[in-house]
Amino acid sequence: MSVKQIQVTFDCAEPVRVGLFWCEALGYVPPPPPEGFATWDDVDREAGSWFACSDPAGVGPRLYFQRVPEGKVVKNRVHLDVRVGTGLVGEERLAALEAECARLVPLGAVRGQLLLADGENESCLNMQDVEGNEFCLD
Repeated sequence: MSVKQIQVTFDCAEPVRVGLFWCEALGYVPPPPPEGFATWDDVDREAGSWFACSDPAGVGPRLYFQRVPEGKVVKNRVHLDVRVGTGLVGEERLAALEAECARLVPLGAVRGQLLLADGENESCLNMQDVEGNEFCLD
């Protein structure tokens, strides 16, 4: 038997807020609110212990966000690479990274360190989502 799909799960304090950020960042879509709720805002106010979203093309993994009582303390051991510069090098790649950063910061992302190409790796830009989870623009 082989694995057919994976889901990436985020522990967080505000599942709907973090999930909606990632919907915007990746072009993902949330499912309809659970039965008995008109909107995800209603879910968040009354029982906001989770949120999920998926790639509308069905290619990327489902993302699941679950409320946990503890806050984020240390650097993530696993993070997402948002691949906005695939196939690009040099100034063209840097421009793509900067453009995506400029789009995500108003959504609540925080810019981190720009790591320039070093002969082995291409440039990437470290960032954090709305709850401080690290990710890279790659």
